[in-house]
Amino acid sequence: MIRSFIRYLRGYVKIRVRGFSPERFLNMCSYHNIYIWGLSPVRNGYEMYLSIADFRRLKPLAKKTQTKISLTERWGFPFFLFHYRKRKLFFLGLFLCIALLKIYSLFIWDIHFEGNEKWPDETLAEYLKSEGVAPFMLKSEVDCPGIVKNIRKEYNDIVWVSASVDGSRLKIQIKENEDTLLTDTDSRKESSSDNMDDAAQEQHPTDLIASSDGVITSIVTRAGVPQVHVGDQVEKGDILVLGRVDVVNDSGEVTGYQYQQSDADIFADTELEYTNSISRVYQEKVYDDRTKYQPYIRIGDFTFSIGSISNEYEHSEISVTERQVKAGENFYLPLSFGIKKAVSYTFEKKKYTDQEIREILSADFQQFCKDLDEKGIQIRENSVKIHLYADSASAAGTLYLNERITEEADTEILTIERKETDESVGTDD
Repeated sequence: MIRSFIRYLRGYVKIRVRGFSPERFLNMCSYHNIYIWGLSPVRNGYEMYLSIADFRRLKPLAKKTQTKISLTERWGFPFFLFHYRKRKLFFLGLFLCIALLKIYSLFIWDIHFEGNEKWPDETLAEYLKSEGVAPFMLKSEVDCPGIVKNIRKEYNDIVWVSASVDGSRLKIQIKENEDTLLTDTDSRKESSSDNMDDAAQEQHPTDLIASSDGVITSIVTRAGVPQVHVGDQVEKGDILVLGRVDVVNDSGEVTGYQYQQSDADIFADTELEYTNSISRVYQEKVYDDRTKYQPYIRIGDFTFSIGSISNEYEHSEISVTERQVKAGENFYLPLSFGIKKAVSYTFEKKKYTDQEIREILSADFQQFCKDLDEKGIQIRENSVKIHLYADSASAAGTLYLNERITEEADTEILTIERKETDESVGTDD
């Protein structure tokens, strides 16, 4: 591949050798280190390729071997330039194209993310934009270590980040973790602000109250005074853990209070009513053969399109296919082209069968249970049943759950009224 490209740049020719002894001519070429390739026999002679420089050395060899050399083809960049030597605008355009490619190579035209699942590309790109990292920026202004540091600082659940510039693309590789991991910087911040946090906790004490009715099944208290025990029936709003601790003297009298933020894991058996209903009649899309296309070209923030597909049909489904132009593997240009496709459709009334409507309601219920499980809510049992009617169907019943039922509330601040004791001084009579 490289050898062919070098030959093209230097230029080469194809010749035909005929005469009394073409074999002797070939031997003479070998003796004088004239490199030939693509040798093939023809009638009364041979055809071959050789460079322009070697072609200029053939005249004495042809005379000595009594052969005749005819030039059949010319190939390469020098012949290309000679052929278009009078087309000055062409060479001017070629020069401008090379200059623009050189200018474009100084900028970042695309940001590519890999490994991110929890955080979508749009969210990460919006954050980088707020930090001054976006397409159309100079590559010399890209601070890869700074980008890595900022992403790790902003997203604690991203445990590893790599940023690199490949051509005109900024490539960011990410590894996420479900568990939130603190960076060293965060740890230092926490240790240096412990006293401030303690003060804030004293100024803003909180209780833990019940977020719903239930029966306590488990309680683990880390801070605060528990007000309930396992097996207690609680109602929504009841205080579960008190953020106020009584300070008593030796006589058992309350002399003051200490306040703190309550912290506990409290689980309870709760009940949740579930209802879901759908109509038997629904509208189904029926696609017809009417389709319209709108090609377009996007240069930076400007879009140039041919025709229009808006309001073309009463009901239509629009899809877009776009591709960004790149030179090589990673040299992206601020130019993309695509096509919008509008497919017409109409609505047709249909009716679910008993089996179909059961499957839909069952799938909705399974998804609802999956969502509860992802929130850490355990389903002990349920009494949900499907009811079929003439025009609709519903799924209804009770779910018996075991879940965390704590939520924070401000602690009531109490004050102690101190009574001054009168002391009388006695005198001896």
